Amino acid sequence: MLWRPEIVTPEDCPVTEKAYRVLFLCTGNSARSIFAESIINRLGRGRFVGYSAGSHPAGFVQPLAIEILKRNNYLTEGLRSKDWAEFATPEAPVMDFVFTVCDKAAAEVCPVWPGQPMTAHWGVPDPAAVEGDEVARIMAYRVAFRELQNRIQIFLSLPLASLDRLKLQRKLDEIGRTRLSEAELRAEGD
Repeated sequence: MLWRPEIVTPEDCPVTEKAYRVLFLCTGNSARSIFAESIINRLGRGRFVGYSAGSHPAGFVQPLAIEILKRNNYLTEGLRSKDWAEFATPEAPVMDFVFTVCDKAAAEVCPVWPGQPMTAHWGVPDPAAVEGDEVARIMAYRVAFRELQNRIQIFLSLPLASLDRLKLQRKLDEIGRTRLSEAELRAEGD
């Protein structure tokens, strides 16, 4: 029997006194950044609050992204494709971290984020760009989800309070170079 994590609601993860705010950026904000927002909100258990946005938002969340989230027992209500300008205003929550998860967004000139957050590039191939049959497309979404889940788990294990900014920046950059092994990718197809 395949283990499935329980469904976790925001009420199960009360925000602690100091919750780190994390913004994940992509071009369309329709799959990868949506995955990252959902993953950190679950795994961060109130210590981290995730958001996502895009430089050119698609205006919808990819149906296969919703399907992968539901298969992994994530709530999908309220997920939407957002413009990154929403997070660059004085009224927006001040971010502690901003991560780009696609190469196109990393190459664009980003807005100036209030509060000077730590930034890094955690590029993941775009599953929406994969062509082929349904199995190949679903596999691409599953791999993107797992890549982001793996990186976020590593990030959440960092001793943030004891790292100076330079060491933390090096760790964030290292996480962006982390890839799943071939064995992990093959297991994803099981």
